[in-house]
Amino acid sequence: MNEPLALRLTCSGTGKHRAADGGASRCPWARFSSWLECVCVVTFDLELGQAIELVYPQDVKLTEKERFRGKRSHVLLHFPGCLGDTQFSFRLRQSVGRRASRFREDVYNRDAPVTLVTAHCDSVFQSLVLVSRLPYTHLFHSLLQIVAPEFFEKLEPCLEAVCNEIDQWPSPVPGLTLNLPVMGVVLQVRIPSKTDKPGGSPVRQTTTQDLLPTPTVLPTIHELDLFKCFQSVLIHLHILWELTLLGEPLVVMAPSPTISSETVLALVSSISPLKFCCDFRPYFTIHDSEFREYTTRTQAPPNVVLGVTNPFFIKTFQNWPHVVRLGEIKMAGDLPKQVKVKKLSKLKTLDTKPGIYTAYKTFLHKDKILIKRLLKGIQRKRPSEVQSAILRRHLLELTQSFIIPLERYMASLMPLQRSVTPWKTPPQIRPFSQDEFMTTLDHTGPQLTSGLKGDWMGLYRKFFRSQNFDGWYRHRHKEMTQKLESLHLEVICDADLLGWTKDKSEVEIVDLILKLREKLVTRRQQLQVKDGVLDKLDAFINSIISSLPEDLQTVLNTH
Repeated sequence: MNEPLALRLTCSGTGKHRAADGGASRCPWARFSSWLECVCVVTFDLELGQAIELVYPQDVKLTEKERFRGKRSHVLLHFPGCLGDTQFSFRLRQSVGRRASRFREDVYNRDAPVTLVTAHCDSVFQSLVLVSRLPYTHLFHSLLQIVAPEFFEKLEPCLEAVCNEIDQWPSPVPGLTLNLPVMGVVLQVRIPSKTDKPGGSPVRQTTTQDLLPTPTVLPTIHELDLFKCFQSVLIHLHILWELTLLGEPLVVMAPSPTISSETVLALVSSISPLKFCCDFRPYFTIHDSEFREYTTRTQAPPNVVLGVTNPFFIKTFQNWPHVVRLGEIKMAGDLPKQVKVKKLSKLKTLDTKPGIYTAYKTFLHKDKILIKRLLKGIQRKRPSEVQSAILRRHLLELTQSFIIPLERYMASLMPLQRSVTPWKTPPQIRPFSQDEFMTTLDHTGPQLTSGLKGDWMGLYRKFFRSQNFDGWYRHRHKEMTQKLESLHLEVICDADLLGWTKDKSEVEIVDLILKLREKLVTRRQQLQVKDGVLDKLDAFINSIISSLPEDLQTVLNTH
């Protein structure tokens, strides 16, 4: 599958160059690019159509394909019903051939939760577009609420000033609480870390800075109001959770780009902490370059979640197995009318009523206690953030109940630490056996932690055929392989390397040095070994080299 990425920034060296803290020079726009790739201004003319009027920083070069998506994505904003204050998110594929970002994504991704790694989405405010690889939807929407009103009054000078302020922000390091000043406001945010307890409220760091004005604390940088997104489909929440877990083709038809994008992002986040590994487009239009690919009837629909608003799509997606048609969101405090599950054959006319059009039968029974609790909360006018917290906790516990048995079985495939020896290649991780895993469920299955009844085994069997399982397995296997290599490195450092070389030929010794150096470089890049191990290995390599003849020392020291 072609992974859809956000636009990347091309470093042409023509941007502004300023000194970093302490006077040391740094790459131009380095800090800016750790948050945003660029900011675009899109204009609309009734006769000429859409055009990208401005891209900032000015050294950013967009390909024709990227500019096409950037222009056309805003068409509906200028039709009746989408005028005024409108925000939504969308994703697009990155064009092939772009140079690497100035932001060290490998360092960020190492410590970020797997659901918040880079290459995610763009955030949009009318004709002001923030392009980013970070999935910090709430932060970017908050930023736009501050910037957009001033921009439309003062235009380019305002945009330049904002970009220069963002270029002074510290990098988004997972686990840190940061103060981000912009236009007289200081946004205080905490960057999530993979070490955070799922569903917990991390302790916010105190700051010793004298900040004027008082920081505006954002409780989250990426989470959505789940209750607002799901309030009209609460009684069918478990259908949507299973469809998302299994990566089924799903279309969300919404009355506005905002509802479309927020609902799609809410669906993707509903299986957290499991990463959604299929494609998803929060706001998809007929102008997207993948339109024909996703709407062809000559093959099965792709595993993608699409958010759309154009009624034209009702006819286009009649062959898709799962369609969610949403109406306008009710005001807070009203009891929303719950949509019904309907047959796909009824998805024919443009005035199709709200509902979930699918023939899918859930493996698990719905949690009636949760639904009653949330509906009662509406009647009692419980705050939406409290309702969302209840909903998020339930979905988190449901996903954890499903994934923990898989994690436990995967851990059992890891070779014993005592089997790792210094003079042999690390032992292999045992292959994943679906049948063997199924035999573990009686004693370690999800029924031990979840009260939901149903066919858990059937759900696992279908999950094994999904891209979400494939992505989860590849990620866990990579982590375990790196752990084995790190253990092997630690064992090597505790061995008598100099003693081993005494009865070995020069060829064998040189081969050992080259292999150890390769391991050293790899581990330093990944930084996944105990403190002091790499320095100890480096000292070992130097001591072995110093015991060799001078000609070999010269060759190896310059290699």
